[in-house]
Amino acid sequence: MPQAIADKKRSVTDIEMEILLRAYERMCTARRMAETYDENREVCSKYVHSTSRGHEAIQLAAGFQLTGDDYASLYYRDESMLLGMGLEPYELMLQLMAKRDDPFSGGRSYYGHPSLKRPGFPVIPHQSSATGMQAIPSTGMAQGIAYLESQKLLKGKKKPIVLCSLGDGSVTEGEVAEAFQMAVLKKLPILFLVQDNGWGISATGNEMRTNDAYEYAAGFKGLERRRVDGSDFAESYLSVKEAIAFVREKRAPLLLHATCPLLGHHTSGVRKEWYRGDDLAEHEKKDPLKKLRKYLRQAGVDEPTLTAIEAKAAAKVKADYEKALASPDPDLDDFNSHEFAPTSVTEERGQRVPEGGEKVVMVDAALHAVEEILKTYPESLFYGQDVGRRLGGVFREAATLAQKYGDERVFNTPIQEAYIIGSTAGMSAVGCKPIVEIQFADYIWPGLNQLVEELSKSCYLTKGKFPVQSLIRVPIGAYGGGGPYHSGSVESTLLTIRGIKIVYPSNAADMKGLLKAAFLDPNPVVMLEHKGLYWSKVPGTLEAKTIEPDADYIVPLGKARIVEEADASADESTAVIITYGMGVYWAKEASKNFEGRVEIIDLRTLNPIDWDAVVESVKKHNRAFVLTEEPLLNSFAESLAGRISKECFQHLDAPVWTLGAANLPAVPLNVDLERMMLPNAEKVAVELENLLRY
Repeated sequence: MPQAIADKKRSVTDIEMEILLRAYERMCTARRMAETYDENREVCSKYVHSTSRGHEAIQLAAGFQLTGDDYASLYYRDESMLLGMGLEPYELMLQLMAKRDDPFSGGRSYYGHPSLKRPGFPVIPHQSSATGMQAIPSTGMAQGIAYLESQKLLKGKKKPIVLCSLGDGSVTEGEVAEAFQMAVLKKLPILFLVQDNGWGISATGNEMRTNDAYEYAAGFKGLERRRVDGSDFAESYLSVKEAIAFVREKRAPLLLHATCPLLGHHTSGVRKEWYRGDDLAEHEKKDPLKKLRKYLRQAGVDEPTLTAIEAKAAAKVKADYEKALASPDPDLDDFNSHEFAPTSVTEERGQRVPEGGEKVVMVDAALHAVEEILKTYPESLFYGQDVGRRLGGVFREAATLAQKYGDERVFNTPIQEAYIIGSTAGMSAVGCKPIVEIQFADYIWPGLNQLVEELSKSCYLTKGKFPVQSLIRVPIGAYGGGGPYHSGSVESTLLTIRGIKIVYPSNAADMKGLLKAAFLDPNPVVMLEHKGLYWSKVPGTLEAKTIEPDADYIVPLGKARIVEEADASADESTAVIITYGMGVYWAKEASKNFEGRVEIIDLRTLNPIDWDAVVESVKKHNRAFVLTEEPLLNSFAESLAGRISKECFQHLDAPVWTLGAANLPAVPLNVDLERMMLPNAEKVAVELENLLRY
């Protein structure tokens, strides 16, 4: 049964003196760093930062004991944990001052936001400032490790663990609950280290919660729980040692709740003197540095030795501060590097129409593509709601995959869209290649925080160290009375997120080729799959069913396809329709009324967009029509039309035409109301005639 560590006082004699003296030196370093930052506020408060004052003991206890085989997700106050791992004050100060040689982000991210790949150190992927959000990627790392172990794909004999460091106030976040749930459900090797200083900015713990993290964790059956005085280094060191040993050997999760004083400011921008009052004096009584100094004196360490350690730490901080201050600022010409990691897929290859091939519907093309991926890449896995062996997906898009490849590789998740998306960041960090599914586009919103904060920014903010390889499949679109929560189009919202790619195939061949490319892309890719095209049952969509390409077929992202050409040399006016998804079939049907006068571009990828193909067609035909299924107002389609208007103005003989759904908040259930809201071939034909006549 989960239980707290017995209330026995740890003794300094249980720990080697070398470790105790090293801890004292690091505590002195952390204190002097905080003092230096306060003494030089003009420089050091240019960018908001937090320090670890009060938390040094528990953080050093953890930093000393993680190995180069382990993984860690830290939070913004974990400065002493980094010092404990072996980072130099100089390196941390480079980040504080947003300098070029900041080893984590090159001046792009806040102090205390590490991302590290260095031999001998724990791997620390990117995590955001969004409080508590690191719990899901951390648990994803642990799940990835468990998967690799199950497949005997881990190199070496070590048993890596994941440390997820959290402030107690963050545990009230719902996404932390999702992480706890999966950690116990899958029995994952993760240590949740919760540091509780009783404050969340200016709110006290009593204002924010009815129980602390230790008490809260009791609701997650199978989550081992322990408490420790996080201001006592001896207790902290031995408690962390026991906790790490438990997780490493049992391959199961543990929560260690450490109480700590808060001796510094919440951040440099929210200073302690503004609101702390008498509380500061109470916290000062628990100063970890004073406690450890007292222990060392009792253990026989003389005063000159401790004074020398303090002086050495102060001199080191002074020298490192001056060195960091004099170091170069970032190269401004490099400000936009690493939006994406480069992909190896740059050309179409394989056979799109192999000899003797048979026609398949889009959903089967996707199924076959995923199966070929699972067969070829043992580090790949596929998960989401209802994709496991019983159902194989609500659209049967995963049928038989779990039976063929096992429940470790193809499995159901709880109803946790945030976990489904955010866990892929952790999976990617440990070397897995996840494919996940959000059941309907309307359900993606709970996962948006993870997509924006943890996935999209990782490559840029780590200067390419941690791109997130993540393929997120999302059935989308309306047809036949799906109703307001199963019919929405969300591409415009997703396209405002930088650092992710958006793919939208319109036929089986592209589905297979683009899915393969999306899987191989080292960046987050959201693949929008119109469920109305899955089986070609909607009138006018038979051509979405194509000959299935061979297993080697692949379509690079960012390349549009001309699905219908027009003769620009004809006497009559011509136009190009730029569209994607279901719009391709509305356009093809409408163009039958204007034989030879309408070119149709299927964008296939919305980001990156094939702008060259758009410009070339607009120059050729001098009339452009952007067609979408989304409500038109403030949409991607309107944005694209505006860009065409600006950059192709001299080539246009008419305004850029647009058509989309009515500007309503949801797709109505009744099929006749749905028809009124959405575009269709008849509506496209009317607007096309107006454009060609202009």
